[in-house]
Parts: sequence; structure tokens; C-alpha cells
Amino acid sequence: MLIYGFWNNKGGTGKTSLTFQSICFYAKNNPDKRILAIDVCPQANLSELFLGGLANNGSEKLLARQGELPRATIGGYFQQRLPAPYSPPSISASDFITKPRDVNDQIPSNIDLICGDPLLELQSNAISTLANTNIPGTNAWVSVVDWLRDLLETIRDDYDTVFIDCNPSFSIYTQIALSTVDRLVLPVMADDSSRRAIQNAFSLIYGLKLPSDIYATYAFATRLKDAGRSLPKVHLITKNRITQYMGDASAYGAVLRSIDEDISKLMTSNPDIFTFNSLADGLISVRDFQTTGVVAFAKGCPFYALRSGRLEVAGHRVKVNEPYRINCVDELEALTDRLA
Repeated sequence: MLIYGFWNNKGGTGKTSLTFQSICFYAKNNPDKRILAIDVCPQANLSELFLGGLANNGSEKLLARQGELPRATIGGYFQQRLPAPYSPPSISASDFITKPRDVNDQIPSNIDLICGDPLLELQSNAISTLANTNIPGTNAWVSVVDWLRDLLETIRDDYDTVFIDCNPSFSIYTQIALSTVDRLVLPVMADDSSRRAIQNAFSLIYGLKLPSDIYATYAFATRLKDAGRSLPKVHLITKNRITQYMGDASAYGAVLRSIDEDISKLMTSNPDIFTFNSLADGLISVRDFQTTGVVAFAKGCPFYALRSGRLEVAGHRVKVNEPYRINCVDELEALTDRLA
């Protein structure tokens, strides 16, 4: 079982849309692989996409899963863990798994989903308290951070590839998600705040460039390493090019080059945190999805299945340009070719 995580310590990078499209393309191109998507985000936008999007009542279908007993979401699983947080309970993973194809025929049949849940925000304080409890003979933090790992261990033989959509915050539920990840995909926009977010990401996950040694003891990387666990490796950095028809937009070129330079320096100083040995293998440009992305998002539809021309979305007529849709398809194909 190979586990990918999509994360950036900044919202608005198109992460969830990119995650959705990447999973669908990967599943289409690998019909023999069994795939599990996990939405570890309180907004649960990835789940709404898989369940049909705005235009096909994805939100209502998600609410129905949240209303199941037990609650058929990641929050429902965490809720089951709260009473006995330090030892894996007898839980059936199937209680929390949804088959998107049953309600959205645009989704490949080899994808299963564990839905996101706003309950994560309510649970966060309780989970953090449990993780920082001092219990002689028990590493409480590791026991809690292992919650998702525990669940995946029960279904290890059922899936080949897992994709996790992580929330931008570095809250405890994001740490639970990232601690299970083998390979990390970092989406960035062509702006300076994304550059800072990438720098923050490396500090938060790998403990690099911390402002003081005081923080090192409590750092995510330190605590995982002390428990004998491996950190996720950066596998791909996707750069949103902002422009439709050309290469990297000149107005943002300096920022994009700065990101390249930052990554290059880190590859020299910390080569062990990357799966790639050259920038060309680890960086890829993806154009802004624009109207094509908005329509696909609204319909819960992969680009390869999206019809071009004038379409109705939420009572409005919008036009999907076929050449641009094909460009989006080509770039997602190139991206998913980088995923094993």
C-alpha cells in the first residue's frame, strides 16, 4: 500500500481540486489498482466532489453519510477512538467507507472514499489533549497520531494506493494524516505567500530552520523519529502557472524561480526528504483550471469526462472551451504519470 498526501500550509492553492482530478486520472489510468481516497478536512470539499458536486447534490449526499450510525466519515472513526485513544479498538473499516460510483457515475469504480467531516474541528481540542497526556509507559502522542495508521492497517490488503487530502492547518488531525503518508505532493501558487508556505511546510514537517532549539523537542519530525517512524518524502511540487496559453507568466516568473532555488538548496542540504534527485523530476507546472475547473468542481466531474461547449451550472450558462479542456487533460495526465 502506497500512501500519497496532498498538503500545503496555505489555503487557496487549488489543492482539493488538484487532488480530486489526480485521483480520478490515476484511477482511470490504473483500472487494476484499488484506490482509497481519504478526506481529512473539516470542509470536506473533496468528498462533495466525489459525491456529485454542487450541481448533483454532493453536499446532501455527504450529509446523509454524516447521519449514518456509526457516522460514515473520518470524524465518525475518530469519534470511535475517543473513549479508548491509546489502544486500537475492534472497528470495521467498512463502516466508514463510501463508494462514490454508487452516487456519481463519473467516478471510476475502483475508487473508495472516507468522507471528510466538520466534526474534526470540534474533535481537535479533545484529540490534542489526549495526545499530550502524560501516561507512564505510554507515548500518548504517538498512540493518537497512529489512529489513521491503525485503520489502514486493518485494510492493508484491500487497497494498492491511498490518497489523503490534508487540511492546510497543522492541527492534530493534519498530523495524524501526514504521519501515515509515504509521498507528499505540495501544490503552490505563483505568489510570494506560497513561497513562504513552502518554507513553513518544511519547518513544520521536517523541523528545518526552526527559530529556536526549544522547539526541536516538540517538533513533529523529532517526535516521529524518536518513535522510530519515517517522515513523508516530498515527491512532487505542482506549480500553478496562473496563465492559460503560455508558459510561466512573466509577472510571477521571479517567484517561481525563487521556489525552484529554495527547493534546490534543500535538495543539497537534506536530500533524504525527497524522492527525486533533480528539480526536473520533482517539479511540474499546472495551468490554472479557470472556467473548466469551476464547471468540473460544480459537477463533481473529472476533466476527461467533462463535456465542452455551453453548460448550465447552478442556473447559469457557462462555456467550457474544448482546446483548453484538452490542455487540462494533458497536464493532469503528465502529473499522474509522476505517481507510481
